Amino acid sequence: MMLLSILALAQATPTVPAPPVLGALPKQALPQRGCAAYLWAVQDQRFVAMVEPGRLRIMLDGKPTDLTAAEAGGGATLGLASTTRYAGAGVTATLDMTITQRETLQDGAIVSDASIRLTRGNQDEIIVPVGGLVGCAPAER
Repeated sequence: MMLLSILALAQATPTVPAPPVLGALPKQALPQRGCAAYLWAVQDQRFVAMVEPGRLRIMLDGKPTDLTAAEAGGGATLGLASTTRYAGAGVTATLDMTITQRETLQDGAIVSDASIRLTRGNQDEIIVPVGGLVGCAPAER
């Protein structure tokens, strides 16, 4: 009888969707105009995100996913805000990044400090420390 009660309870428990999983993106091209940030996970050096003004591209649960910017704040460098919240596909992502320009870099900059915070619904969120580069379409000289 106890076994049947446990089995009934297990079947009655609603399933909670798994937290989002951030996978590796395939190679991405430089933008035709403007700039984009290319971000790698600090922990294992996987290429996990590409950011353009208004859009965050990630590999979410094994599928390439573009999230649209919902809110941006902080200063902007090379057209990219220091803090941007993105939404779409049932997920909210917040990207905080520091872009550092250097004289030795032509048509780009370094993303010296950044993190991506992903949340799906009311579930736990994951925070992925990232870093990378900003690449810009070549300026006419």
